[in-house]
Amino acid sequence: MVKKIIKSYDYSLIIVVALLSIFGLVMVYSASLVTRYEVPSDFFFDKQRLNLLVAGMFFIITALFPYKIMKNTKFLLPMVVLSLFGLAGLFIVGKVANNALSWIEVGARSIQPAEFAKLGVIIYLSAVYAKKQSYINEFDKGVAPPLVYLALVVILVAVQPDFGTAGIIFLIASTIILSSGMSMKNIMKLVIIAACLVAPVSLVMKDEIFSETRINRLTSYSDPFADELDTGYQLANSYYAIGSGGLTGLGLGQSVQKLGYLPEAHTDFIIAIIAEELGIFGVGFVLLCLGYIVLRGIFIGLKCKDPFGSLLAIGISSMVGIQAFINLGGATGVIPLTGVPLPFVSYGGSSLLQMAISMGILVNVSMFVQYEEKYKPKKTQATTSVQTEASGQKFNFKS
Repeated sequence: MVKKIIKSYDYSLIIVVALLSIFGLVMVYSASLVTRYEVPSDFFFDKQRLNLLVAGMFFIITALFPYKIMKNTKFLLPMVVLSLFGLAGLFIVGKVANNALSWIEVGARSIQPAEFAKLGVIIYLSAVYAKKQSYINEFDKGVAPPLVYLALVVILVAVQPDFGTAGIIFLIASTIILSSGMSMKNIMKLVIIAACLVAPVSLVMKDEIFSETRINRLTSYSDPFADELDTGYQLANSYYAIGSGGLTGLGLGQSVQKLGYLPEAHTDFIIAIIAEELGIFGVGFVLLCLGYIVLRGIFIGLKCKDPFGSLLAIGISSMVGIQAFINLGGATGVIPLTGVPLPFVSYGGSSLLQMAISMGILVNVSMFVQYEEKYKPKKTQATTSVQTEASGQKFNFKS
């Protein structure tokens, strides 16, 4: 039994996640050798190395933990309560960073509750909509109730204010909703309701949503060189880094833009440093790894016969894909900057830990899928003939 389970694990997915995380650790070290902070050159590397060790432990635990237990109410209820209390607790003991009340200090470490709220939304919506499959198209009973939790999470994250993370959570939830099996009619109802809710909230919070900083992000991404020394400073230097890397890059550790020119080189703009030092090959490696994780997750979701496991896999893979697109899009000027880390690569404890837990769950779902395919006995169709005494006719029943 144990040998069969071990053979059923998705080792290709495990290897890709491990390689990408180790590559990220190397690039964090390179990108943070010179920073605007008064810390030793290996400060962020040492912290990220510890983050990676802790994340690895949680990855192993969740990869071994049967995912089906998570749809139990005894698991879901504490998770929902803890996630909401964590987000609400920011307004009491939270710490402001980058103009948002997003962090809670726990000893020498800081935790970002919104990162774990992403996974909470995935697990909750997947579990509830999986249970409601028999009446998924009954709007009042099957569609609307689970969205109360989603609305609370999005609101609590948005008022920090962290509209980037709130938007990511909303997009992830939308992916799960679209994959849940509900009719397009109900989906359109949700779109209309969401629009009706967002409009008044936008009016109330218009000063925060349309602050000078955010307006500058919207205007500068289209032409950062119009105000290169102010609003376009980050994106312009990201372009310089990407452009100077060329095909093969300047060499590991040889970036010029990390020498005080590109802010947050080890977090939001780490892909620019990768492009500058390792060229298109370094960027290609990151894109291939992230693409494999996303596509593998979708494939697992499609193969999984359990609705809960299927929605979990799709939700987790969509989270990785959405977050990667927003980070890469911001660093290359495709979309405005939002301050979202690149999964597995950027520096950050909360992000790396949450991603490790998510990957552990995905690997566990994949293990169950492969185990059932290889070792679970298939039902055979036996035909039983039944002779009815009344008519003497013979009927075939398939069991």
